[in-house]
Amino acid sequence: MEKLLSSKRLKFLFYAGGIFTFYFLFGILQEKITRGTYGESNEKFTCMLALVFVQCVINYIYAKIMLLTFLKQGEDSTRSVYYASAAMTYLLAMVCSNMALQWINYPTQVIGKSAKPIPVMLLGVLLGRKSYALKKYFFVLLVVIGVALFIYKDGKASKEESTNFGFGEFLLILSLLMDGLTGAVQERMKSESQTKSGHMMVAMNKWSCLFLGISILITGEIFEFINFVNKYPSIIYQLFLFSVLSALGQFFIFLTVTEYGPLPCSIVTTTRKFFTVLGSIIFFGNVMTSRQWIATFIVFTGLFLDSFYSSKESAKRRQ
Repeated sequence: MEKLLSSKRLKFLFYAGGIFTFYFLFGILQEKITRGTYGESNEKFTCMLALVFVQCVINYIYAKIMLLTFLKQGEDSTRSVYYASAAMTYLLAMVCSNMALQWINYPTQVIGKSAKPIPVMLLGVLLGRKSYALKKYFFVLLVVIGVALFIYKDGKASKEESTNFGFGEFLLILSLLMDGLTGAVQERMKSESQTKSGHMMVAMNKWSCLFLGISILITGEIFEFINFVNKYPSIIYQLFLFSVLSALGQFFIFLTVTEYGPLPCSIVTTTRKFFTVLGSIIFFGNVMTSRQWIATFIVFTGLFLDSFYSSKESAKRRQ
């Protein structure tokens, strides 16, 4: 019995290590690609549609392989219009989030995206006619306070910094709104068709690839992307690695949820965000003030409490 428990602990540590490692490297590489410079002229990579397109292609291949091997989930009865709608909002959220990194640093983006429960809750009430416990509102309020405290701009900032920061903040808000709409459509999928995770991953990434493929052709970004790749071929390896790290991180999250439940997975994913912020500070010199450290603590406290109590309530309903 003790050997069995010891084996389970070791396996959990291995899974948690996978989530930490792949998403930590994913975050570092994301900032390197979007905020780094290339060549003697210090050019920046600005092809955000192409970046998300490559990520979606790799995610689709990964999800398809998973569905044919580990995730044998039968036939999919979900309506295509739901997948198309969710894919549109999903990729818009990713594009806006990646574009925001051209004006704000990675810690700000991570903390801003941690406010995702806010639009999900609001749109759940407005569109899904859902109701939430009072403590849920309190946890979300903690996140709101933390994010507001973090993104508050001191009066000493220059006009140029204020403008750039404001636009990056706008993109984050737009990204969060798209996250909320994606969640609302996915809830409709689950309630009407009991959509499985593997089917959702494959279909959403397929539609995302279609939308993004059309977009990069219409906007002409495909030619800008090809030109950039020809000048700096090292970006190909970075983009591929960036997408693979994202897919592998999702794989370990799936393993953790299926074997240990959502609570341990929520704890791991919430804490890894904090260490991603630390990694960004260490590797890229993104300095945080005392106020921002306090704000970070408030945000992750709210997220942790929300994940903890939501998982406990889900466990009670299953009993």
